Amino acid sequence: MQIRDIGLSVLKGGRHTVPSRVLLEASGPAGDRLFAVIDLDAGRVLRTVENPLLVSCEARWDGEVLAVDIGGHAVSATPKQNGDALTLEYWEREVSMRVVDGPWAREFSRLLGRDVALAQIDTPGGVVYGDTVTIVTTSSLHRVAEESGMAIDARRFRATFTIDTGDAAAYVEDAWAGHEIEMGSARLLVGVGIPRCAVIDSDPDTGARGTKLLKTLARSRLTGQDIPFGVYAQVIQPGLVSRGDSVMLLA
Repeated sequence: MQIRDIGLSVLKGGRHTVPSRVLLEASGPAGDRLFAVIDLDAGRVLRTVENPLLVSCEARWDGEVLAVDIGGHAVSATPKQNGDALTLEYWEREVSMRVVDGPWAREFSRLLGRDVALAQIDTPGGVVYGDTVTIVTTSSLHRVAEESGMAIDARRFRATFTIDTGDAAAYVEDAWAGHEIEMGSARLLVGVGIPRCAVIDSDPDTGARGTKLLKTLARSRLTGQDIPFGVYAQVIQPGLVSRGDSVMLLA
């Protein structure tokens, strides 16, 4: 097995980028979900499933300058915290963050048709649903492609890693729960399946909805209230992971 793709998003809900390598820190992938669009009046972080147009926004961050393509408008500046420290709840998790001044709030508000602000996250991994690392496999992607009759862009599942599992059976990753895996110089502990929502029906470039992928997946994967696809993982040994690195399941 080996790493086929790596996926990250500097902006929570934004378009996934595909870097050639990523540093896995104890808190998760470095550079992932560092900023989030928030509704100050409602006191909440905007969720992708409710705001699919966020997927059309691609963000880049070099540690000093945040550049975001928002609805075709390229916006680039150095974020300046305005002193407004917030603690908002995200999926029953208290997340600390600071509102930043700059040109982004105006453009995001224009795109979404509502007044929003941009915040920089203080707590690494704070604005993810479950664990900070997610994994899908080519075996499972091939099965979904067969069942749906459509080509599947792996970015629909917004995974940190897509692992090439060769001729392995579909959903082989389900059996990895509780096991450790090595990839690159990092080691992870694999967890439970990832419950999916309508985000996978959104185009990974535009956010437009136009498939019935979730319903297709439900026909074979519905378990109680959840439709799992892929697995979560926690970093137990930080390290660098590159595309093409081997992946080893440990006994």
